Parts: sequence; C-alpha cells; structure tokens
Amino acid sequence: MTFQELNLIEPILRALQTEGYTTPTPIQAQSIPLTLQQRDVLGCAQTGTGKTAAFAIPILQLLHAEKPGATKREIRSLILTPTRELAIQIGESFTAYGKHTGLKHTVIFGGVGQAPQVSALKSGVDILIATPGRLLDLMNQGYVHLQHLKIFVLDEADRMLDMGFIHDVKRVIAKLPAKRQTLFFSATMPPEIQKLADSILHEPVKVEVTPVSSTAEKVQQGVFFVARNDKNALLHHILKDTAIKSVLVFTRTKHGADKVMKNLTKSGIKAQAIHGNKSQSARQLALNNFKSGATRVLVATDIAARGIDVEELSHVINYELPNVPETYVHRIGRTGRAGASGIALSFCDEEEAEYLRDINKLIGKQVPVIEAHPYPLAGMGIKTAQAPNRGSSQKTGTSHKGGGQSQNSGPKHGNGGPKNANSGGFKKKKWYGKSGGHKGGGNYQGPKGA
Repeated sequence: MTFQELNLIEPILRALQTEGYTTPTPIQAQSIPLTLQQRDVLGCAQTGTGKTAAFAIPILQLLHAEKPGATKREIRSLILTPTRELAIQIGESFTAYGKHTGLKHTVIFGGVGQAPQVSALKSGVDILIATPGRLLDLMNQGYVHLQHLKIFVLDEADRMLDMGFIHDVKRVIAKLPAKRQTLFFSATMPPEIQKLADSILHEPVKVEVTPVSSTAEKVQQGVFFVARNDKNALLHHILKDTAIKSVLVFTRTKHGADKVMKNLTKSGIKAQAIHGNKSQSARQLALNNFKSGATRVLVATDIAARGIDVEELSHVINYELPNVPETYVHRIGRTGRAGASGIALSFCDEEEAEYLRDINKLIGKQVPVIEAHPYPLAGMGIKTAQAPNRGSSQKTGTSHKGGGQSQNSGPKHGNGGPKNANSGGFKKKKWYGKSGGHKGGGNYQGPKGA
C-alpha cells in the first residue's frame, strides 16, 4: 500500500513526498482511513511505529476540507501529550505534513515563559498541541477556548498515568464539547487507561498493530550481569567501540543521569543529560546536539526521553533496569524505529534480578545474557545455552567467576541466576558493537527465538 491509495489530498501527498514518505506503516494504514471516516479510534501501538503521522495526516485533511471562519481562527483540534519533547516533535510533524494546507498550529508547554505562546493563541490557530499543566493554566487565564473543537487526540495515555497527569487530563476532557471525534493512543492498556478510554470514546474502532507487551522485532537485545559499582566501567568498555555512533542511556533518577554524564565527559566522551530538572532550552539543546551527532551519548530519565525521535539511533543502554517492565518496552523502542534495526543492552545487578524476571515474563521471551565482558558479577551464576546438556534437573548454573560450577551462587530469583536468564547462545560473543559483529567477536545473528 502507498499513501496515494489512502485517498489523501494533493497538498498532503506533496508534503509527504518531500519528506520521502512512500509507504505507510501498519498503524498509519489502519488509522488514517478510519479517522477520515470520522470514527473514534483506540490505537494500541508501541513507540516508534509512526503513530504521530497516523493522527496528524487525517486531522490536517479533515480540517483543510472545512475552511476556517471569516474572523479569527478557532481551535478545532487539540492534541494532548505528556512531555515537552513529544509536544515539540508532534508540532514539527504538523509543520512537515501541513506545509501546503494553509492550516496554523502552535505548541504550548510549561518550563518556559508563556508570552510567545499566548501571542500565538491570540492570533488564532486551527490546531493546538499541548501538555496538560500549561494547557489548564492558559485555559484558566482565558487564553484557550475549546468550544469549537472538532477532533481531540489523547497521545501516550499510559505515560500520562505514569507521570501523574491523569487527573489533569480528566479536567481538560471535562471542558471539551460532548460532540467531537476522539483519537486515543497508548502503548500499553493498564486497567485505569482502559477505563478512561471507555469513558471518552464513542463506538471506537480498535487498532492494534503489535501485542501490547511486544518489543520491536528488529531490536537485538542483551543483558550483562554486573555489580552496581562496575556499571560505569562496563559502559566505558562498550563505548570504546567507535562503530557505536549514537547511544541513548537510561537511568532511573535525575541525579543518576547527571552522574553518568559527568563520568563520561571526564573520559573524553561527548555526552549530555536530559531530565525534568533541566530548563526547556537546555533540554532542547541537548536533544538537537544528539540528533545532529555533535553529542554521541544522551543520558536520560524515562519521563524526559518520551518523545525523543532520532533517526537511525543504533543503541539503547539501560544503565539501570526499570522497576516497571512496560517501561523496558518503551525504552528499547527508541531504537529499531519504523522498521530499522537497533541494539538494546541492559546492565543488571543483584538487586535488579527481579526486574529482569518481570521483563522476561512481560515480553514472553528471555533477554539473552552476554557473558563475555570484563566485569562479570561474581556469584551471579547464569544458565548458558549449553546448560540443558548437563541435565535439566541440575540446580546450579555456570558461575561467571572462573567458569566452574557454583553451588547456590545466584540470587533467590533463579537457579544460580535470574529466572529464565538464558544466554541464548551468546557465550563468548561480543555482539554488542556494530550489528555485523564486534571487534574480535563473532558475527551477531540475532537472539534465538527473537
């Protein structure tokens, strides 16, 4: 299928051609026709599937067909999204796809002065992209009026819940016209999000392009067992491979992100951190430097990283495993986007073994364990691909230390290691550099069963 087959108008097709878009992704191919039919849509799609275009393109076409009034433009579409970075990214998409439509949009978010945003609103816009806090603030001040709204998009609904914005979202929804078209997108569907969707959608059509818990097929995954104090050294070891051009490193805390960034910078590696304590200008500068290649490593927290869209991002590294398994899916989805390949590596210390077990359970397969590295976690036995040959009833794993048998060497979550932690055949292979193989290591052919 091509975009021409989706019955899009010429101004949009011309813009898509300029952007180099020819074939819609599955979420786009399914969502665009439904939205053009003015149906409510419940979209379940992991990050990186092209979901922004799935709602932006049909919104532009629907609003273009309905010319604005003779007086000031009124807000006819609202896109509510959780983070500043994602709001900016969506705004850039509307600029690209709508350049020939004559429609106007603006983006509003907190962390910066409101004057330019208020000025844009006063001049009139057709489409408003907003984060919940700033939107409510400007609504309360009388600068945002939504009585003419025709299309409402709630994007990244699960992240709204994670960030504690769900009550703000409900306050916004209460101000919307009852008669409207609603598009609801979420990577995961926990019960509270499903309940919210049921309350605001009218006879929706569900579009689900991948299972909620799935990880991108072309993302090659691996996990290192490493002591917490050795994680910094392991990260430096991996980054010695100059073939790794761009790396997004995740930490759980803002302090952790700053600490990792400073350690990398001291070693001469170009790195910047991005998190909620940074000013909007600092965050945007760090993101622009990363996109342009001026910065090799971007260290981020989960909240700040939502909306980071970098073409051909080769590596994601979980410096710390997330304690919510769904977050792992979000994180590694930053690479392997829109059909491209990528590599996602994770560092797991003893206290994080339970997190790894939960991740394996959620994604329905075992993240392959990488044994061949200079900082193995002593006493953290793991089952290797050869383990079945030693008998399935054997209770002990193969210890990293010395390679011999280890009695009761691992944490309680598994027999000598985290439950289901199978190496997947990667023993002695340094496949974590270029996808064609690491220096001195065998060629990586992909995790078994991935």
